[in-house]
Amino acid sequence: MNNTLRTILAATLLAAGAAQAQVTVQDAWVRATVPQQKGTGAFMQLRSAKDVRLVSASSPSAPIVEVHEMALQDNVMRMRHVPGLELPAGKTVELKPGGYHVMLMDLPAQVKAGDTVPLTLVFEGKDGQRESVQVQAPVRAVNASAAPAQHKH
Repeated sequence: MNNTLRTILAATLLAAGAAQAQVTVQDAWVRATVPQQKGTGAFMQLRSAKDVRLVSASSPSAPIVEVHEMALQDNVMRMRHVPGLELPAGKTVELKPGGYHVMLMDLPAQVKAGDTVPLTLVFEGKDGQRESVQVQAPVRAVNASAAPAQHKH
């Protein structure tokens, strides 16, 4: 294979990879825990070039990772697992304390400010195609934002 053909092939593969990268993640972070605390939240801003859904998340830092929503129900803030989170094309969806977030549960160890938590987010398009996005979320102090609410399903 000559050098020109190699260059064209490499450029084509790079372009194909870039075309598949539909979802961007910005300002990802995880709230630190106190000793013995078994759960925490991950927060970020998600934006997609096309309509997709966040259908799952995972992390080597927690055996259970789910997408959750906090909402006021009967004058009580409640947290619940959601099977997916819609990301409309071109719109930023914010995962934040007191709203949608990624919940890390059954933590085997304390998550400390300054650590980094790796996350894998899985998005699914209307065509059923899935895309995984790797995120390295820095851990912020426990009081970085709103206080964590009681976890109720």
